[in-house]
Amino acid sequence: MKKERLNVKNKKVVFSEAWKVEVLQDNHFNPKLSANEVLLKKRYTLISPGTELACLSGNESWFSMPTVPGYSAVSEIIETGIDVKDFNVGDVVFHYGTHSEYEVAKVDGVFLKVPDGIDLTWVPFVRMATVAMTSIRVSNIELGDMVMVTGLGLIGNMASQLAALQGASVIGIDLSQQRLEIARECGVEHVLAGNADVKEKVRGITTDRGVSTLIEATGVPSVSLDHVSSVGKYGEVILLGSPRGACEANVTDLLNRIHLNDLGCISFKGAHEWRYPLMPDVFVKHSLVRNSRIVFKLMQQKKIKIEPLISHILLPDEAPSAYEGLRNKKDEYSGVLYKWQ
Repeated sequence: MKKERLNVKNKKVVFSEAWKVEVLQDNHFNPKLSANEVLLKKRYTLISPGTELACLSGNESWFSMPTVPGYSAVSEIIETGIDVKDFNVGDVVFHYGTHSEYEVAKVDGVFLKVPDGIDLTWVPFVRMATVAMTSIRVSNIELGDMVMVTGLGLIGNMASQLAALQGASVIGIDLSQQRLEIARECGVEHVLAGNADVKEKVRGITTDRGVSTLIEATGVPSVSLDHVSSVGKYGEVILLGSPRGACEANVTDLLNRIHLNDLGCISFKGAHEWRYPLMPDVFVKHSLVRNSRIVFKLMQQKKIKIEPLISHILLPDEAPSAYEGLRNKKDEYSGVLYKWQ
């Protein structure tokens, strides 16, 4: 006879209104599981700075408030539905989880057991790496290419590391000296401050040929326009960061760089995470599940560096200060994890 679960207290981070973060507690959390669902207790969740701050601003139409945000989690299964066969109580799993102590989740999609030998604080970064991996998947990056990445936050840093694994020499650009130092620690070959002479420095590194691929990871629309002149002939611009905010510009020069052979014949490509399907399919090579498994393998082999990206491990009660830091102290706050146990 199945033992009845007692009510649990479920602490959660809530965006209650624009720029207002609260930590609330549901004292009567006692969900009923469907046949293919599990009840999870979180170990760690990771803040996605770009997405979550955009949601917290109130400017994302798809995100309504009050809502529990969340992006990526590592959790322990504490109860399973009657049809769950491949997972057991006690398994530790990676999934796209919210910032709450407990959560009910289906066991399909990106819901994977954590392989042996991986630090649990690294696991939520799998999603950041798979987001970044989309830029590599859609690109033409080959062994020996020069690649420039604008924006060295979590996503841009990961894209830089993955482009290097693809065989490229990478130039990472950011305004933050701290992010530049983290990129160096993660093995990015060239790191440049995004100041007035950065284009000259890129020309010097590439011996006037320009880069073959520009991965734009900031999401600031003007950055693509500012740096497209550093892309060499028949090169490409990969839009990895989701563009946000207004930008007024005369786009004729940009269109000519795309259109005219003597100005480069440059291609622009979108690299949103959901470009690829969730599950593996015999007719599609890439999927989010496959990408996640590849990232786990890279972590096991120590081919990507995660530790330098972790700036803070905080308790959920510290959530308001976490978002304040990510918003206003970008040199100090980057990879912020909530520790739930």
